[in-house]
Amino acid sequence: MSKVRADPTVELVARAIYEAEQHVRSWDNGSAHSRERSREYARNAIRLLNDDIGVLLFALNEAVAEHSRQSSRAAT
Repeated sequence: MSKVRADPTVELVARAIYEAEQHVRSWDNGSAHSRERSREYARNAIRLLNDDIGVLLFALNEAVAEHSRQSSRAAT
Protein backbone atom coordinates (compact mmCIF):
# COMPACT_ATOMS: atom_id res chain seq x y z
CA MET A 1 0.00 0.00 0.00
CA SER A 2 1.53 3.34 -1.03
CA LYS A 3 0.98 6.38 1.10
CA VAL A 4 0.25 9.68 -0.66
CA ARG A 5 2.87 12.26 0.24
CA ALA A 6 1.32 15.32 1.86
CA ASP A 7 2.14 18.82 0.64
CA PRO A 8 3.69 20.61 3.65
CA THR A 9 2.06 23.94 2.70
CA VAL A 10 -1.37 22.34 2.50
CA GLU A 11 -0.79 20.62 5.84
CA LEU A 12 0.20 23.89 7.55
CA VAL A 13 -2.78 25.78 6.17
CA ALA A 14 -5.12 22.87 6.92
CA ARG A 15 -3.96 22.75 10.54
CA ALA A 16 -4.50 26.50 10.88
CA ILE A 17 -8.01 26.19 9.45
CA TYR A 18 -8.75 23.20 11.69
CA GLU A 19 -7.57 25.07 14.79
CA ALA A 20 -9.50 28.20 13.80
CA GLU A 21 -12.67 26.12 13.76
CA GLN A 22 -12.03 25.39 17.46
CA HIS A 23 -12.42 21.64 17.33
CA VAL A 24 -12.56 19.84 20.68
CA ARG A 25 -9.89 17.35 19.57
CA SER A 26 -6.39 18.25 18.47
CA TRP A 27 -5.34 17.82 14.84
CA ASP A 28 -3.56 14.56 15.63
CA ASN A 29 -6.59 13.15 17.46
CA GLY A 30 -9.25 14.61 15.17
CA SER A 31 -11.30 12.56 12.76
CA ALA A 32 -9.89 11.75 9.34
CA HIS A 33 -12.98 13.37 7.82
CA SER A 34 -12.38 16.68 9.65
CA ARG A 35 -8.70 16.72 8.71
CA GLU A 36 -9.45 15.96 5.05
CA ARG A 37 -12.11 18.67 4.95
CA SER A 38 -9.56 21.13 6.34
CA ARG A 39 -7.06 20.02 3.68
CA GLU A 40 -9.64 20.64 0.96
CA TYR A 41 -10.29 24.13 2.35
CA ALA A 42 -6.53 24.70 2.43
CA ARG A 43 -6.05 23.58 -1.19
CA ASN A 44 -8.86 25.90 -2.28
CA ALA A 45 -7.44 28.84 -0.32
CA ILE A 46 -3.96 28.31 -1.74
CA ARG A 47 -5.35 28.01 -5.28
CA LEU A 48 -7.32 31.25 -4.87
CA LEU A 49 -4.30 33.06 -3.46
CA ASN A 50 -2.14 31.84 -6.32
CA ASP A 51 -4.72 33.13 -8.81
CA ASP A 52 -4.77 36.52 -7.07
CA ILE A 53 -0.99 36.68 -6.98
CA GLY A 54 -0.87 36.01 -10.72
CA VAL A 55 -3.32 38.83 -11.38
CA LEU A 56 -1.39 41.18 -9.10
CA LEU A 57 1.93 40.35 -10.80
CA PHE A 58 0.37 40.97 -14.22
CA ALA A 59 -0.99 44.34 -13.06
CA LEU A 60 2.38 45.25 -11.56
CA ASN A 61 4.19 44.41 -14.80
CA GLU A 62 1.68 46.51 -16.74
CA ALA A 63 2.18 49.45 -14.35
CA VAL A 64 5.96 49.21 -14.65
CA ALA A 65 5.73 49.10 -18.44
CA GLU A 66 3.42 52.13 -18.47
CA HIS A 67 5.75 54.02 -16.13
CA SER A 68 8.69 53.22 -18.43
CA ARG A 69 6.75 54.47 -21.47
CA GLN A 70 5.85 57.71 -19.66
CA SER A 71 9.43 58.22 -18.50
CA SER A 72 10.69 57.73 -22.06
CA ARG A 73 8.23 60.30 -23.39
CA ALA A 74 9.14 62.82 -20.68
CA ALA A 75 12.85 62.44 -21.49
CA THR A 76 12.34 63.41 -25.15
